Amino acid sequence: MTPERDVFGPEPWLRLGDRGFHSRLLVGVEQYTDPGLVGRVLTASGADVFITTYDLEQTRSSLLLSDVDREVDLGAFTWIGTTSFAHSAKDAVETARRLRDALGLDIIKLDVRDATNLPDGDATVSAAKTLLNDGFSLLPFILPDLGTARVLEGMGCSALRLMASPVASYRGLVDPDLLRGCIDAVDIPTVVEGGLGSPADVTRAFEIGASAVLVNTLVARAPDPVRMARAVRHAALAGGLVRG
Repeated sequence: MTPERDVFGPEPWLRLGDRGFHSRLLVGVEQYTDPGLVGRVLTASGADVFITTYDLEQTRSSLLLSDVDREVDLGAFTWIGTTSFAHSAKDAVETARRLRDALGLDIIKLDVRDATNLPDGDATVSAAKTLLNDGFSLLPFILPDLGTARVLEGMGCSALRLMASPVASYRGLVDPDLLRGCIDAVDIPTVVEGGLGSPADVTRAFEIGASAVLVNTLVARAPDPVRMARAVRHAALAGGLVRG
């Protein structure tokens, strides 16, 4: 199964070396246990990035990449790693290093969450410093805080991922003006994610200036994840046209 592609223009919204990201929709797959469903969701979403992680605690169910590869041609995707299970800078660094050692991944979706599952700004900056020195390209997840955004941009992060509302809350863009201010304050691409409750939230994120949107729970916990993946794909297409 080969994913369909939606091209928004001749230039990718993010380019890292010889790798370009064209689809403005990223889809997390950490919550799935059925490789067939992952394949159908990725195909329906039109995403061109495959996100994978390593669970240091080894307490969560996980998919075998070989099983997923039988359902969708993973070679057609740009692979990136994520530290979404990390709750300390140390764990985030260790996860990223294991992903590079095991899979050769040097693009990391950097997440460090506190005890309430919100982005931990200080720990994220600390982990970013170490990983940037190690040669990784980073897309850190932060609250829409201008100070943290500017620090991470200045350190050399490739893009910023801004929290719209608490993860899995379905609350949508709680403070669009704050998000817009953070987007406008940096010169690197921005991804809006977290708590998106509907395809309309996806389009709204582009209307305030986001370069891309990442969805996970909205699709994974939908009654029909494939149908929802197709819906957010079209929302991203509409938003991408608005964004230009």
